[in-house]
Formats: sequence, C-alpha cells, structure tokens
Amino acid sequence: MELLKGKTMASKQELVQNATKRSMVYKEYKKLVQRLAEESKTTGFVQSEANINYTQLNNRRMGRWDKTLKISNETAKKITKIDSKLLFLVLTESWCGDAAPSLPVMNKIAELNPNIELKVVLRDENLELMDAFLTRGARSIPKLIILDKEKEKILGEWGPRPSIATQMAAEYKQKHGKLSPEFKKDLQVWYNKDKGKNILEDLVALLTLK
Repeated sequence: MELLKGKTMASKQELVQNATKRSMVYKEYKKLVQRLAEESKTTGFVQSEANINYTQLNNRRMGRWDKTLKISNETAKKITKIDSKLLFLVLTESWCGDAAPSLPVMNKIAELNPNIELKVVLRDENLELMDAFLTRGARSIPKLIILDKEKEKILGEWGPRPSIATQMAAEYKQKHGKLSPEFKKDLQVWYNKDKGKNILEDLVALLTLK
C-alpha cells in the first residue's frame, strides 16, 4: 500500500488519532441516523428540509444495504489475509447520499477481519480533520482514512465515490457544469444495480496494493 507523502503527514496522523477519540462504531452511527430520521432531524450544521429528507432516505438505504450486500468467497479470502492492524476512520454526515451504500461495504470488510476497525466521525464536528483530507479542494464525503495502528502511519484514503461513479460525475460536470438532482437520482440507481461491487473492488485494491 502506497504511503501518503507530504510535510503535513505528522499533523494529519495526529488529527486522525484525536478524532478517533470522538468517534462512533458503525452500530452507534446507524442508531444515530435512525433516531434523527424518526425525529425529522439531521446531522450537520444545516437543518434543512432537504437534508432531513436525505437522512430519512439514507436510514432506509443503509438498512437495505446491510441486509443485501454480498461478498464473494474470493474477495473475502483477500480481506481475511490482511494481517496489519488497521483503522478505517470515515468522515460523513447522515444526509450524504454517497455514504449510504459505502459505509455498509466498509462495515462488511471490517466484520470479515478482526484486524480492521471501523470508526465514524461527523464532518461538521471535525472540520480540521476534513480540511486535511480534501478532495480537489472540496470537503467531499464520505472520506475514508486508513491508518496502520501498529506503525502509526496513514496508509491511504478513499472517497467520496467509487471509481466508476467518480468518472460518471466528472463526465456529467464537464458536459453540464454541475451535478443536477436528476444525475444524483441516476447515480443512486447505478449504486443499486452495481450492488457495492465497485466500492468493494476499490477498497480491496487499496488494501492489498504493495
């Protein structure tokens, strides 16, 4: 796995370790999203009707993904062979449409290997950490940060979308200038058809890269 490079590596590592102290396990995050959905609330600074609706929608989506997501025996073997003690730290918010399919995949990976620990933090409560892991200058989520706990080194990052969806979004932006609500709906259809395959491929490749 290729190590991240740069003068800010030490400070990034410290930010990750500090944020981990304030993190949630996946089950706690799911309970939070469920409670907020039932109370017509959302995480984050903006308590808008749109974000509340997305939180309610994502609560249902995560539940469905947790029940239906399948990992092949071949891929499971690759995951179980990872012997490094890793931390998966994910920045997200309950309203994030790309997080709903991605977090369940990360959780399944962590469930397959006790060496992998998944923790979740909210972006708007951890902006210093978020700003250390921007995507092309934007606070895009979900953002997965992978830390080798024994070596105390940041090994890589992933997000906010899997590789195919990233290409889809880039092509749409090039043609239309920005992502429309219609594109976002089409993207969710793609996620459902893909069944987490592209997310899983990206993450396994990142984990097994030598």
